[in-house]
Parts: sequence; structure tokens; C-alpha cells
Amino acid sequence: MKTGAVILLVAGFFAVPCRQENAPTTQTVPPAVGLEIGEKAPAFALLDQFGHKQSSETLKGSKGTVLLFFRSADW
Repeated sequence: MKTGAVILLVAGFFAVPCRQENAPTTQTVPPAVGLEIGEKAPAFALLDQFGHKQSSETLKGSKGTVLLFFRSADW
């Protein structure tokens, strides 16, 4: 009885079709991330590494502002 059950179990395992779902035929465009070219960034205010409040206005220079977000690999 045990041998018959094992054979049925093994046979059933191989009988189950292993199918992958088909990829959709129409590709969807992922949502835009970030700002469009020429679009102004929203105002913000955050604390810096020293606990001082920095905002988009305090960081603004005579030629504008460049923000660079960098994530180190060891975070």
C-alpha cells in the first residue's frame, strides 16, 4: 500500500504541467519618476547632518541649485 501511494504521488508530481505565464502582449509604459525637464521642484525643508534646518530657499544659489542624492553601497 505504501509503495502504491508513493508511485501515485511521484506520478502525480510529474503529471502536473509546469507552465509559465505568458508575458502580456501589450507593453505598458511605467509611471514617470521625478520631474520633467524644465519643471520646478517643490519647496522642501529638512534637517541637515548637524541638525540645522535647510530648505530649498536656503540652498538656492545665484545660478540655482543642484541636489544630488547618493546612496552608498554600505548602508
